[in-house]
Amino acid sequence: MSRILVTGSADGLGRHAADALLSSGHEVVVHARDRERAAVLDVLVGRGARLVTGDFTDRDAVRRMADELNEGGPLDAVIHNAGVWSGRAVMPVNIIAPYLLTALLRGPRRLVYLSSGSHFSGRPALEGVDWRGDSAGSYSDSKLFVTTLAAAVARLRPGVLSNAVDPGWVPTKMGGPSAPDDLELGHRTQEWLATSDEPEALTTGGYWYHGRRQEPHGAVHDEAFQDRLVETLAEETGTAL
Repeated sequence: MSRILVTGSADGLGRHAADALLSSGHEVVVHARDRERAAVLDVLVGRGARLVTGDFTDRDAVRRMADELNEGGPLDAVIHNAGVWSGRAVMPVNIIAPYLLTALLRGPRRLVYLSSGSHFSGRPALEGVDWRGDSAGSYSDSKLFVTTLAAAVARLRPGVLSNAVDPGWVPTKMGGPSAPDDLELGHRTQEWLATSDEPEALTTGGYWYHGRRQEPHGAVHDEAFQDRLVETLAEETGTAL
C-alpha cells in the first residue's frame, strides 16, 4: 500500500485517479482549492481518504499545504494533476505550484506530472513569462514547462522516479463533453506510474500517453533548458529545488 497525494482531485481526472487508487487499497490524500470546494470529496473522505486544501494561485497556501503534508508523514508518490486551461491562474497553478511542492515535500520517490499534447506548441523561452498570473498565460507554454520540470527532476534526483503523462483530450470539465479521447485511459497511466512495480513503471524521465512512452517536445530533454527553467523557478519562488 502506498500513500499518494493527488492534487486537483475534486473532479475530472484527479477525482477518477483518487477513486481508483482508493479502490485498490492505497492510502490517498485528496486535494481541493478550499473547504467549500472540498465538500464534493466527502464521499472519498468517508472511504478513508485524507483531505488537504490549498489555493494553488497563492504561493503561501501551497507552502502551508506542503508543511501540513510533511507533518502528516512521508508520501510515497505525488500525482501533480491540478491544472487550468486559461486565464490568469495558468502559470501559478500549472507550473509554480507543482514546482513548489516538488521542492518542499519530503519523501516522495515517485512523481507524476500531468502534461498535455498542447505542450508541443509551447515555446522554450523564459524571458517575459508572467509567473504570478497578473495577465493571462499560455497553457501550451505551461505544459511545456511542467513536462521539462519532470525531466529535470528525473536527472537531478536519481533516486526519484519522475515522469510526465499526457492524459489525452478527455471529456472532463476542462476537456468538454465532446472530447474524443477515452476518460478511463486518461487516468490509468498516472496511477500505474505512481504504484506499479512493473519494470517499465520503474523508469524515469519519460513522457507517457495511454501506457506508452513517447517522444516529447525537443526542448524537454535539453539539459541547458532544464537548468534555466529550474534556476528561473528557484529565483521566482525563492525556493531551491
